[in-house]
Amino acid sequence: MTTRRGRQSGTTSRSALSRQGAARRAAPAAPKFARAVYALVKEIPRGKVVTYGQVAAILGHPRAARAVGTALSHLPRPLARLVPWQRVINAGGRISIRGDIMRPDLQRQLLELEGIAFRGGSVDLKRYRWAGPKHERRVRTRVEL
Repeated sequence: MTTRRGRQSGTTSRSALSRQGAARRAAPAAPKFARAVYALVKEIPRGKVVTYGQVAAILGHPRAARAVGTALSHLPRPLARLVPWQRVINAGGRISIRGDIMRPDLQRQLLELEGIAFRGGSVDLKRYRWAGPKHERRVRTRVEL
């Protein structure tokens, strides 16, 4: 079937393809710090947890625990299956409750499926904490004012 302009329906014009390509290129990639967070969190073994502050310290930014939380809260949906975000908890061994009201329940279920036990709403960090990689990683970030 052809349209008024003589093109077959179901095909896309070159200009439409170039606009789609430009839109993909214009979409911002995750910041360098966020990518480092995702790479580190991917290394956490099943059945172990780390704290937000621990991730920040391993990455060479010991006061950036909130930035770790922000990076994980903005985890792109396709990466959510590859990055075990549920293994990052707060310094008290608890699940941080912010934003999505269903996420804490999901996080707890995922951790329990990995064999992590909760007692009084918290995880025993002495038992389940991951010691981290052998070497600290420094992520150079640029601060612009």
